[in-house]
Amino acid sequence: MIIHQFYDKGLAHASYAVIRLGKMIVVDPARDPQPYYDFAELNNADIIGVIETHPHADFVSSHLEIHQTTGATIYASKLLGAEYPHEGFDDGDTIQLADIKLKALNTPGHSPDSICILVQDEDGNDKAIFTGDTLFVGDVGRPDLRENVGNITAAKEKLARQMYHSTREKLMTLPHSVTVYPAHGPGSLCGKNLSPDLQTTIGRELRENYALQLMDELTFVNTLTADQPFIPKYFGHDVDTNKKGAEPFAESIAAVPRIGRNSPLQAGVLVVDTRPKDQFRKGHIKGAFNIQDGGKFETWLGSIIGPDEAFYLIAENEGAMDIVIKKAAKIGYEKNIKAALLNPDNAFETLPELENFTAENFQPEKYTIVDVRNWGEINIGKIFPHAIAIPLPELREWGNEIPVHRPIVVHCAAGYRSAAATSIIAGKITSVPVYDLGEAITEVGSQRSEV
Repeated sequence: MIIHQFYDKGLAHASYAVIRLGKMIVVDPARDPQPYYDFAELNNADIIGVIETHPHADFVSSHLEIHQTTGATIYASKLLGAEYPHEGFDDGDTIQLADIKLKALNTPGHSPDSICILVQDEDGNDKAIFTGDTLFVGDVGRPDLRENVGNITAAKEKLARQMYHSTREKLMTLPHSVTVYPAHGPGSLCGKNLSPDLQTTIGRELRENYALQLMDELTFVNTLTADQPFIPKYFGHDVDTNKKGAEPFAESIAAVPRIGRNSPLQAGVLVVDTRPKDQFRKGHIKGAFNIQDGGKFETWLGSIIGPDEAFYLIAENEGAMDIVIKKAAKIGYEKNIKAALLNPDNAFETLPELENFTAENFQPEKYTIVDVRNWGEINIGKIFPHAIAIPLPELREWGNEIPVHRPIVVHCAAGYRSAAATSIIAGKITSVPVYDLGEAITEVGSQRSEV
């Protein structure tokens, strides 16, 4: 038996292939199916099945495309209400993969329709489990993503109670040696305490996972529902997309219009400029948002831009353009792209820099400071006590709350979010300069913590 993990660091998403005697099943595939085809060919295997542990919120799955291309059967819980061809896969159901079995366990909690997949070897021994977004290394799935979307909706408290029972009655009773393969690693917004490790065992989680420790149901519910991270704008959209099944990946990205760099742009359409912030600062289209291509581009694109908003996409060269279009497609945003282009020659808008800046001479009282970190970071403590706290995902809605009687300085924790936030604020506020503190916040923050 071969179990292989495919990991997308940008979305902190893990998918899997299980191969036994020339037959392969894919679990929770990413938007681009090609890696699974390549792996099957490398191992002389036929893809006969695709399993969805639930309708994912944070990425678009290729389950329907794999079915259409290979004829593989899609398996999902009947509770999902899937609109694509599939077979129900719930408690008591098994898939025979040569001489091993994949067994369904209904484990509601992250979503009402979540399942885990227990792998039993040729001798009937429990060897591994694919836990989707139910159990992570060091955490369990957040319960607050299905209050308004999906075939079945449920309040977070109800789902948290279901998670309590799913973990204690279905997962914690498994042999300690069973290997756990979750759908996400650190950086995912589907949990709040994910470990850097990408696999674990039931025994380790029983010892180390805060959510699996001895506690009553009410304590569990209160613990799990507290301090969850923000919910990006695109999450509900992707749940609905995955319930229906997405269009083929290659065809969909090929359909994105590409236009000349100096082509006229339609007024009122958002512009997302993915170039490095130093290039953006020196010249960009007025009102453009600087969402730089980077490790979490997809998440921030889908947190700042809504799923129903069209936008132009700008990159520094054609190679970079190919990359960001594919990243947009990973969250189902390729159809939002009005057109893709390189930065126009007449993009003359600039952003000012703090002159002669050093951590020692910075005088925060002379500025309106905007802290765009997430609430979890802000609640631990502000770096500047008088800063206005507006997390980046909320900035477009609450940016009008920023006073304009002094120059504005924007900061986050390391510089990526503040670049995006500065561009958003500067597009609205022109009466005073808007500065990005950028990476210097690490120096300033360190110095202030020593005071």
